[in-house]
Amino acid sequence: MNLPLRQQLIFDLDDTLVHCNIYFDRILDEFAELIVDWFGDSRISAEEVRGKQIEIDVAGVQKIGFVSTHFPQSLIDTYRYFCRLLGRETRLAEEDKLLKLGMSVYDQEVEPYPGMEMTLELLASHGHELYLYTGGETVIQQRKIEQMKLAAYFQDRIYIRRHKNIDALEEILSSRTFDRNNTWMIGNSLRTDIAPALSAGINAVYIKHPTEWSYNVIELKKTMDTQMYTVSSLTEVPAIIAESVAARQRKHNVASSKK
Repeated sequence: MNLPLRQQLIFDLDDTLVHCNIYFDRILDEFAELIVDWFGDSRISAEEVRGKQIEIDVAGVQKIGFVSTHFPQSLIDTYRYFCRLLGRETRLAEEDKLLKLGMSVYDQEVEPYPGMEMTLELLASHGHELYLYTGGETVIQQRKIEQMKLAAYFQDRIYIRRHKNIDALEEILSSRTFDRNNTWMIGNSLRTDIAPALSAGINAVYIKHPTEWSYNVIELKKTMDTQMYTVSSLTEVPAIIAESVAARQRKHNVASSKK
């Protein structure tokens, strides 16, 4: 029996293929500066503001998933928290400014990670089947996909989900003929990419960034039946896949020679 060499590679989008967190960080820097300015006499620090926003943001995402209105609402909720804490009245004009500031993050021009096109081209040229699986709202994520012309690589194998978890991944894996031994999830989030992949019995490549949104960071429960690699760059992925395929081919050849 021939050993299948084609791998089925499922890519995350945000902060795997295209930049995402940098835009949110810029907005949050501006937000923290506004709050510090508005509450100037109260000596609130930007670090306190960012810490509370993260707490509110993460709690909301866990409940409602990746909804575009949640991020600007987390800014408003953080503002209201400090108003209550310090006995300051909320102001409609300030809340409206925060709403517009938060929504502006979705108007940013998308930028690819270094080597995105080269990586996808190389993997496709080696005969691997590429899939895209991203969390968020369809209109926003589809705009990024169109700007980056990613349909050229993923065609109809594109999945956009409000929640990224084991249930969503299992639904995708059940929608087509996936060989889980030869299927990989490639992404930057331990929570939404890597942990569900390992739970589903597929392999994973974790692209670890120097700074990461706290929501994405969790402890993993590694299984013995899957492969997992940690890299620091998207461009390292083709070599990981190639070496894994070669190693399994060598093992297969040794086993066959003993028969």
